[in-house]
Amino acid sequence: MWIYYDSKTGNVQRFMEKIKAERHWHIEKINSDMHIDHPGHLVTFTTRIGEIPESTMKFLQSNADRIQTISSSGNRNWGKNFAVAADRVSGAFGIPITLKFELSGTRTDVSSFINAIENYL
Repeated sequence: MWIYYDSKTGNVQRFMEKIKAERHWHIEKINSDMHIDHPGHLVTFTTRIGEIPESTMKFLQSNADRIQTISSSGNRNWGKNFAVAADRVSGAFGIPITLKFELSGTRTDVSSFINAIENYL
């Protein structure tokens, strides 16, 4: 299983560390110039109260055809803009949403993510 992620403040990275503690998946932090060979799932964050991070967008411009699902962290204080990067990526690239979670995610979020990825076909 391949999971790619983007993290700025460390919330998504901490979420990925929780996933890594549960599963021995290949988890890799993206960069905007990266080209991937293996299909996988992308986890990112929402920035500027409702935008896709620039680094995530550049990554997707080269790799969207290999990304199977999108998940995003966010802050519930942003109301309707909570984790909206997932919605925007899904709309722009036709990638299904796996999960929206707050900050670095709860134990329930980790379980939900793992179940969704393992049951993705």
